[in-house]
Amino acid sequence: MKFNGVEALRHLAGLSLTLAMLLAVPSGTAVAQVTVFLPTDGDLAATLALPGDVTRGKDAYAECQTCHRTDASGRVGFDIPRLSGQHASVLIKQLMDIRSGLRVNQEMRDYMHDSDLTLQDFADMAAYLQSLPLVGKIGQGPSELVPRGQALYASDCAACHGEHGEGRPELFYPMLASQHYGYLVREIDLILNGERGNSNPAMPPILVNYSTDDKLAVAAYLAQLPAPGKTVTPETPR
Repeated sequence: MKFNGVEALRHLAGLSLTLAMLLAVPSGTAVAQVTVFLPTDGDLAATLALPGDVTRGKDAYAECQTCHRTDASGRVGFDIPRLSGQHASVLIKQLMDIRSGLRVNQEMRDYMHDSDLTLQDFADMAAYLQSLPLVGKIGQGPSELVPRGQALYASDCAACHGEHGEGRPELFYPMLASQHYGYLVREIDLILNGERGNSNPAMPPILVNYSTDDKLAVAAYLAQLPAPGKTVTPETPR
């Protein structure tokens, strides 16, 4: 996550937030996807080229509510991530990676191939999820680890994921602020062990130097961090 273009990335962070605000539109509006700065092809490129319709996306998301909840807040006890407010480009990238098998999630991949969802449905769903507020509760980690996590995040992660965990939609970097603690811990381990499948290759060399408490601390810091422009109600660990 550290590299020489930190200042350039900070400039991109401001651009990312502006683009995200422009894409957060009322239900019933079709919006163009953010222009990504990375090469894409196949279904990913095709889906990113499709304007997303928020109203249609709400209907398409109905198939996903059983696991991710009606408000897309995820499930703390099952380490199911919050999807509400996440960047549409990030959601599309992850969906396409799961669909192709690049990201390892066999249950979701099987469902996606068995369903009647089209690439337009995925574009619509991503636009809908991005537009949602954070109305659910976020699972929290040990509060005593938060200061340590803040220091580690500022040193190792903020250059890519943003000073406030806001992510960068044009680079497919997800918003990490206000994500469930347990989910973050699990994904950190999967990335470190090479079991996630589609993680950024810059991450394992950083995480390999982290102790168990370091990983827990970063997750605890991000879970309690307010998502920029969103509202959230924290939840105690379980």
